[in-house]
Amino acid sequence: EMSFVLEASGLTSLVHAESVNHPPLLTEPLDVVKRFIDLVAAAKQTLRIPVIASLNGTTPSTWTRHSAQLAGAGADALELNVYRVVADPSATAENVEALILTLVESVRAQVMVPLAVKLGPYFTALPAFVHRLVDAGADGVVLFNRFYQPDIDLEALEVRASLDLSTSADLRLPLRWTALLSGTMRADIAMSGGVHEPADVVKALLAGAKVVMTTSSLLRHGPTHLTRLRDGMAEWLNANDYESVGQICGSMAVGNIPDPDAYERANYLRVIQEANRVFGAKSDR
Repeated sequence: EMSFVLEASGLTSLVHAESVNHPPLLTEPLDVVKRFIDLVAAAKQTLRIPVIASLNGTTPSTWTRHSAQLAGAGADALELNVYRVVADPSATAENVEALILTLVESVRAQVMVPLAVKLGPYFTALPAFVHRLVDAGADGVVLFNRFYQPDIDLEALEVRASLDLSTSADLRLPLRWTALLSGTMRADIAMSGGVHEPADVVKALLAGAKVVMTTSSLLRHGPTHLTRLRDGMAEWLNANDYESVGQICGSMAVGNIPDPDAYERANYLRVIQEANRVFGAKSDR
């Protein structure tokens, strides 16, 4: 079986939309917050699937206040999107992690619904930090957040915001870390980034993801693409004599394969050797 959830966009997404279309409305951010809460409430009344509210705050009080409001509006779970580019040279890794842990503890004290924390990939010791998040009250983690990278316009000599949709090649980063973390902690993993084809869904489940998320594929193909992903996954399961998703979930995680080094640094030499075999042969021609 495969179920679907709707992830309602976070507060920062609505604020950004307002800033693009109606800058004056930013003087009344509470209206934006209310509209987001109303969106979650309306979604719960309309849909027969779970609704997860995703939010990104700027201060501890806004995180906790809006989390409680969204849970009160009927959100089945919350995603704490800790999207932050740390550019301050005085901010240490220990400080940044401590702030996130305090945030999770504060929100957990306010709400009873499940909490997921959406992380970027730039943590020095990711497994240790994820375990601390679980101890702080997280029920799951989302791997990973994609940070939008600016570009430089050489004609106008301006820094421009740019949005490049992901491809299936982007699956490899969250795939590796899902496989490394799966089965080592008391929390679920949602894989995000690079899910476009049914094969991507199957790979995510094999690595140990309990949730598979996709956005870019829906922007490219529309909501009906979900049907293709679901049916394609079901076809693969049937073709390989599996009766349920549960049978494959985590079967290719690091603790369940004969060569766990394939996910770790030892695989580096094999990759280089294979690249030399393929590309070296071409360069000799």
